[in-house]
Amino acid sequence: MDGVRKERRGFASMSPEKQREIASKGGRAAHEKGTAHEWTPDEARNAGRKGGQISRGGRGRLIVPQAAGDVNTLGGTPASGAETRRAD
Repeated sequence: MDGVRKERRGFASMSPEKQREIASKGGRAAHEKGTAHEWTPDEARNAGRKGGQISRGGRGRLIVPQAAGDVNTLGGTPASGAETRRAD
């Protein structure tokens, strides 16, 4: 880039209050239409756990030794998201 900053347009140019107002209208409309997703406590817990694991980059998790053929992995987890097997 040549260092020229783009002008803020659309949602980015609105105040946070205006953005929140518009977004809440969309949420209310989805609930009225019946297409909004309502989280169960278990869904919310699992989503939070997964997000925490991703944001930490693997810290705090058990790192499983890799098989010789697993070259597309990071932090003991296959890139595809598939589960790994451990020899107990």
